[in-house]
Amino acid sequence: KSSVQTIGEEQIQNPYTELLVLKGHQDIVRFLVQIDDCRFASAGDDGIIFLWNAETGEKLFELHGHTHKITAITSFSSSEEKKHLILTASADRTVIVWDCTSGRQVQKVSCFHSTVKCLTVLQRLDVWLSGGSDLCVWNQKLDLLCKTSHLTDAGISALIELPKNCVAAAVGKELIIFRLIAPNDESEAWNILEVKRLVDHQDNILSLVNVNDLTFVTGSHVGELIVWDALDWTKQASECNFWDSSVHSDAQPEIKLSQSPNETSVQHLTSDEECVFAAVGKGIYVYNLQMKRVIACQRTAHDSSVLHIEKLPNRQLISCSEDGSVRIWELKEKQHLPAEPVPTGFFNMWGFGRANKQANQASKKMQETTPVYFLELVGDLIGHSSAVQMFLYFGELGLATCSADHLVILWKDGERESRLRSLTVFQKLAQNGNLQLKV
Repeated sequence: KSSVQTIGEEQIQNPYTELLVLKGHQDIVRFLVQIDDCRFASAGDDGIIFLWNAETGEKLFELHGHTHKITAITSFSSSEEKKHLILTASADRTVIVWDCTSGRQVQKVSCFHSTVKCLTVLQRLDVWLSGGSDLCVWNQKLDLLCKTSHLTDAGISALIELPKNCVAAAVGKELIIFRLIAPNDESEAWNILEVKRLVDHQDNILSLVNVNDLTFVTGSHVGELIVWDALDWTKQASECNFWDSSVHSDAQPEIKLSQSPNETSVQHLTSDEECVFAAVGKGIYVYNLQMKRVIACQRTAHDSSVLHIEKLPNRQLISCSEDGSVRIWELKEKQHLPAEPVPTGFFNMWGFGRANKQANQASKKMQETTPVYFLELVGDLIGHSSAVQMFLYFGELGLATCSADHLVILWKDGERESRLRSLTVFQKLAQNGNLQLKV
């Protein structure tokens, strides 16, 4: 029997009661990227890129140019021409720039020695980076400005921008810090310098995310989360045993002799200024940056690995999984009454299970001052028949998800859509003169 939390048909806090199924892809859809407030692109293993209207579900363009699967995609705005563009990389070892307004191919680069696995736009420097076996710097006209020497066969799997013209690149289990040198009075050429290698991870880095200008976070295949200083690249904090994490949870942990790497793997990270939200194996963990510890978790949030997680503007989280489910969670604080008896096993889970008086006093003080949080399941979106790869949140326009079932689904707020339909009907009646108001 699965230990995953379930929710009934009465999902009062789940607004997404309508869905639009967007068809067109012929293989796994792995990527969604937002273009503007109401447009997004989807791409995957069929090598085709589709542009969609997030409000209506209308297919705007179907972009053909790659011969193999898409491996990376990003959007950016051209500062000179004020156009919305998208960059796509493929296993065919090419990168293409597309114009989102016309759907046309702007430029294509075919000089790569290996597949480009990640793309990052540095708006401030007006350049973009491609990561594979090399790190390359390009201008918006796709002129190669500079590149590193061959790194490893594994290559760069993730890139983020750091302060002071630096970037962090995940290369296997290493984190490499590069500095970009822009042209100046002494040199007319761009340059890229390797300034530091961080080797604190024991296994491959799977997720790399910025928290703010001062902090970034990495997560590895064996369940290590490390918080880094973005200015001097020192380790600020780490969490290495999520499954054994001492946070109090309603779900009883399963008794196992050992955990397989897939169950502890940090698949995805996201963050706000206060917390890091980690998709670890089948579970979701909330790591507070100030307290430097996990404050809430749902160890078995899904039946299979969680592939993507995002924090919404409210206190809600959305997660999607290999099991085909998309779930909405709310981070809540537990309310303890002053006279409420504490269960005997409670302090053991927090690591305070010692018999001496001093420890008991410390635990009592901890209970009084430390809020206890938990993740409550408030919505379950059933629509995909295979692994949901990722999603995009469009505010009041809803949610877009993509899956291995070749589909993109737009999830809509049922009440909002009903109001809009009613408004449309009234407007048409008023225009036709058929609307008569009786006083």
